[in-house]
Amino acid sequence: MTQNLYIVRHCQAEGQAPDAKLTDLGRQQAVKLADFLADKEIGYIVSSPYERAYRTIAPLAERLGVEVVLDDRLTERVLSGKNNVDWRDMLRKTYEDLDLCYEGGESSSTAMSRAVSVVKEVVSGGYRNAVVVSHGNLISLLLKHFDSRIGFEEWEALSNPDVYQLSLAENQTSLHRVWPE
Repeated sequence: MTQNLYIVRHCQAEGQAPDAKLTDLGRQQAVKLADFLADKEIGYIVSSPYERAYRTIAPLAERLGVEVVLDDRLTERVLSGKNNVDWRDMLRKTYEDLDLCYEGGESSSTAMSRAVSVVKEVVSGGYRNAVVVSHGNLISLLLKHFDSRIGFEEWEALSNPDVYQLSLAENQTSLHRVWPE
């Protein structure tokens, strides 16, 4: 059996705080996302508990009558405990050295591991099609786990929202972007 996981980056939001709401455009994007995923026979939805992630997938969940399971392992990765002007350069380095960890932050490998653990649980649940909703940096690290070519440039290229399809069969895994911009 092939299992399809739709890895979704949240829609446009007002900010980065856990309680940041979707913008007006973000709410429109969430409806468009629900339209896009409605015919994919989704049986399970798991999301970061951050407001912008949950609200991104709520229209689809309501349409399908599927509960959204909130999972703290899908929260955005914290790069550093301090605000740094050069955060983009710092982030770039964490794609080159997955174990690099700044004070008060989380290494890429640690963040990747927690995201992968969610995917493993979803796969072991036997759902043919599922949705995983999270944030840009964590999603790029999850994608990198399945395709080592993913890095800083791919993170930069992510849109709000964005959708990647991860297909898992017995001995085959495929990953590709499916969101139509």
